[in-house]
Amino acid sequence: MRSGFALAILLLSGLASTSVVAAPVDELKLLSEHPVEGMRGGNLSGLALCGDELWTVSDRDDDQIYRLDTSAPVWKAEKFGIDVPPVPASGLPWGLRSRNTAASFIRGGDLDFEGISCDAAGNRYIVSEAHAAVLRVPFSGEHGNTEWLKIAPGMVREARASGMLLHFNALFEGLAVNPEGNQIWLAAERERRGLISIKRPQTLWDCDGPCVLLSEAGTEMQPAQMPKAKAVSRNFSDIALFEGKLFTLESSQFQLCRRDPVTAKVEQCWSYADEMLAPQRQYNQPYGLAEALVIDAQGAWIGLDNNFGARADGEKRPMVYRFAAPAGGWSVKP
Repeated sequence: MRSGFALAILLLSGLASTSVVAAPVDELKLLSEHPVEGMRGGNLSGLALCGDELWTVSDRDDDQIYRLDTSAPVWKAEKFGIDVPPVPASGLPWGLRSRNTAASFIRGGDLDFEGISCDAAGNRYIVSEAHAAVLRVPFSGEHGNTEWLKIAPGMVREARASGMLLHFNALFEGLAVNPEGNQIWLAAERERRGLISIKRPQTLWDCDGPCVLLSEAGTEMQPAQMPKAKAVSRNFSDIALFEGKLFTLESSQFQLCRRDPVTAKVEQCWSYADEMLAPQRQYNQPYGLAEALVIDAQGAWIGLDNNFGARADGEKRPMVYRFAAPAGGWSVKP
């Protein structure tokens, strides 16, 4: 019965076949790189541009987020404490929840914050991978007003029926919120990766039509610049919204792609492999480490979660890279 329901959802959503991601058409140019100091748990796992300030989260810290002081080449992370209320049930099965709880005793961080975004009013929205939930931190900074969004349980059910959110440590890896603060896109990481949209007509966040915009399986070769390149699962490691378009960070292929916000169809991709995989910037880790993305008119900020590992040049701190926008801007046609 369950398999039949899942197939029906896939067919109705037009997601039964795996689409092919277009090859990157251009390499982005690196403008600067910035080590980040002061993150208690390290593991920079999300970025957001709130007004003219950059904010970040760590997947090891449950009780604080960070504003980044970008006034010097080495950035300082200034902590902002948050009081997090009990996490509501999201519909994840007991097996996944128990594995997440067990992992938290080893790595630290029960909530596993993996993405942050802001609306035009400056409210922050943070996604918890471990609980498939979204925390709202008000712009005023009043701790008592921090709250988990009320999300209809059908969202998780539909995502799981489409093949997403089935595997430990492969749940929601990023989110983007529109300026009005009434629509959120969520990125499921891998096996299957996908994109989900929910809206808030009143107090409950729910699907407006299908929740699942994209559900995609399959593998793809890592870029040739990667030592011992091999075929790996397609993934999303963060998502950003800029000028009405979605931008997905796809760390397995060292690229970011512009997508239609309604259909999730790929419109254009850009690679950052040349710069990120320069010999001095390589890590002795077999996969891409980019987990944080911000897009603005001038370029892209890409942050790395290096898991405390050192680059070839010995740098161990979390890193944020600044790339220039492509010639003609982010709306350029292929």
